[in-house]
Amino acid sequence: MFRVRPLLPRIRSHLQTTLKLQADTSQSEPESVCRNLRLLHNGCRSRRVSNQKFRTMATGGEASKEVSGEEPAKQGNRLVASKSPYLLQHAYNPVDWYPWGEEAFEKARSENKIIFLSVGYSTCHWCHVMEHESFESPETAAIMNEKFVNIKVDREERPDIDKIYMQFLLMSKGSGGWPMSVWLTPTLAPLVAGTYFPPKSRYGMPSFNAVLKSIAKKWETDKESLLTAGSTLLNALQKNQDASAVAEAAFGVGSAIEKLSEAINVHKQRFDQTHGGFGSEPKFPEVPRINFLFHAYLVTKDADVLDMVIETLTQIGKGGINDHIFGGFARYATTEDWHNVHFEKMLYDQGQLMAAFANAYKVTRDETFLGYGDKIYKYLLKDLRHPLGGFYAGEDADSLPTHEDKVKVEGAFYAWTWDEIQAAFKDQAQRLDDITPERAFEIYAYHYDLKPPGNVPAYSDPHGHLTGKNILIVRGSEEDTIANFSLEADKFKNLLATTNDILHVVREQRPRPHLDTKIICAWNGLVLSGLCKLGNCYSANRDQYMQTAKELLDFLRKEMYDPEQKLLIRSCYGVAVGDETLEKNESQIDGFLDDYAFLIKGLLDYYKATLDVDVLHWAKALQDTQDKLFWDERNGAYFFSQQDAPNVIVRLKEDHDGAEPCGNSVSARNLVLLAHYYDENAYLQKAGKLLNFFADVSPFGHALPEMLSALLMHENGLDLVAVVGPDSPDTQRFVEICRKFYIPSMIIVHVDPSNPEEASNQRLQTKFKMVGGKTTVYICHERACRMPVTDPQQLEDNLMAYFFSKRD
Repeated sequence: MFRVRPLLPRIRSHLQTTLKLQADTSQSEPESVCRNLRLLHNGCRSRRVSNQKFRTMATGGEASKEVSGEEPAKQGNRLVASKSPYLLQHAYNPVDWYPWGEEAFEKARSENKIIFLSVGYSTCHWCHVMEHESFESPETAAIMNEKFVNIKVDREERPDIDKIYMQFLLMSKGSGGWPMSVWLTPTLAPLVAGTYFPPKSRYGMPSFNAVLKSIAKKWETDKESLLTAGSTLLNALQKNQDASAVAEAAFGVGSAIEKLSEAINVHKQRFDQTHGGFGSEPKFPEVPRINFLFHAYLVTKDADVLDMVIETLTQIGKGGINDHIFGGFARYATTEDWHNVHFEKMLYDQGQLMAAFANAYKVTRDETFLGYGDKIYKYLLKDLRHPLGGFYAGEDADSLPTHEDKVKVEGAFYAWTWDEIQAAFKDQAQRLDDITPERAFEIYAYHYDLKPPGNVPAYSDPHGHLTGKNILIVRGSEEDTIANFSLEADKFKNLLATTNDILHVVREQRPRPHLDTKIICAWNGLVLSGLCKLGNCYSANRDQYMQTAKELLDFLRKEMYDPEQKLLIRSCYGVAVGDETLEKNESQIDGFLDDYAFLIKGLLDYYKATLDVDVLHWAKALQDTQDKLFWDERNGAYFFSQQDAPNVIVRLKEDHDGAEPCGNSVSARNLVLLAHYYDENAYLQKAGKLLNFFADVSPFGHALPEMLSALLMHENGLDLVAVVGPDSPDTQRFVEICRKFYIPSMIIVHVDPSNPEEASNQRLQTKFKMVGGKTTVYICHERACRMPVTDPQQLEDNLMAYFFSKRD
């Protein structure tokens, strides 16, 4: 997940001989444990309080019970003053929790106690499990309070802290996840790390209480060995922070194509020919990988590459990972066929998948992909949007089965019994026109693979929460269902829309999952990109998408940007759905690398969708701030956190594109685009230095698919579309034609002869002229331009010939 330079083998060797305590605890690697459970180590979720009027921010644990009136309130700990939904979930634990900060560190130093650091997020299932089993236990809390200084961190609020100690966990265990449990010295050096610990020994893991007592005893009786191990790892991490690029690995002429060929071969080897996606279960959407494959296809014209990405998006769209009722996508699937899932919905997935489905539509003109993207949009607008325009972090998987229940289970809000659906159709028979409820149900059950005993395999449901339940999945296709029941296509589509809406109404009456009302700058940048890419498909809903994008842009500029300091703010907090109240941390958390990189990307996409030059200027200003705060002048590339950030023991450079692309990958792309928009070679030089810093990562295009796209752009150049003419309908028509095609290396520049001072690139203002008084388009590659075009149809034909793929 993070860059570990040549020190790693030496570190691991030392760990094997010095960190005896970890062996003593006999904890299996979290990933192995969760594989046994058919659950991924980082498949985490959360809670939410609800009533008929609105959904509030859950305060978890005892706080949830207090709000709902289930139990009398208990005394809160220091987390009650937090804004983070995750910290508030633990505010009424008997554990004496501290937020990350000097008060906790001073207590640890003055009392010479180990710090127990627990990191998670509010929509994390296993975080809730460990809270209920251990952190709500007075017995466990007594041990923790006596022997340790206990700190809670929201990984989404403080990703810098999470990434540092996750690096330690990965180095010492080989895998990681949340909840992350790390024991630190009073000076914040990591000693021992794990993830979830059960209350009693099981799954090959020791009990949490046993681990606590063992570590406390070790600190009391053999402190020096712990300190030695901790300092060794800390020193290694700090040396790694100063690692330089590997000179012999630097990219040269032709390197991009070599890396492209290598990456395509790796992806072909890992591609699941039956179900789409890469590797076996569990399966994530991995949108950075999907984006790269689209780009790879355009460069190589390898039809197999396009088939891989289209098949993957098709299977994701048909699978249980897609919420066919509400829209939006779950975080990942636990089965290789995308059927059973962990149901939490994260904002970053929605933003990226909107963009991916838009790209799929542009390449194929298949309306199905546009439909998936539009349903994500509608879900975001209805369930994740703050009234002022920002978007919340995500929704939990766990919820109460009924309003009378007191225990939340996974999937209660999303899954269906056979009888529930059948009864709903009978109850709303009048909405089915001339089709009987029985016939409608027969068609619906066939299309979504419903079974009377449920369709979830027992092996993928270890807790039995989905026994007797169905998760909607399309095993065949609309065409298959239409043929099987001799239906007219339009009639079937209308029936599907009606029946899904019937179930939509039924589900709305269920207790809602927890909503994390944290608004994260970086993730909203991804949504801004997704909205703009959907808008550029020019469907009937373009105006809605772009209006939402504009309101989001205004929100980010007003609420998540400090214009005086020219700094982004990491997060702010809503209170409830439909409530305009907006809260901010008393002590501001400045933006991290991803906040800048992802928002700059969103602004560049917004500019392409609108040609609003003010937005382009803001992107440049943010890039200059990013360079000042995070750039490594000596070695190149960007650190994740700012220099001299308090209580951050090491600065890391992320080198892996996962569920989200890493900030360095996105920054490489941003720099290349800005270099061409502003005709500034310094940006290109910086991009080159960044890329060379990661050149020794292997296999490069598999670990960093998004960065490989940037490398292709950097080495092979961009496609400039210069539209010369006044701001008129004719000019807009040319621009619209260009936007409708998937061209990742394309930048669009409007050269308006009547307003030359508004241009970002003055060279282009003087180079390109109108022909015959008509709006004229020049398509250029690295300053070599084709003949100018004044006919819109000719422009569309030219672009269609190269950038559109008609698939059988």
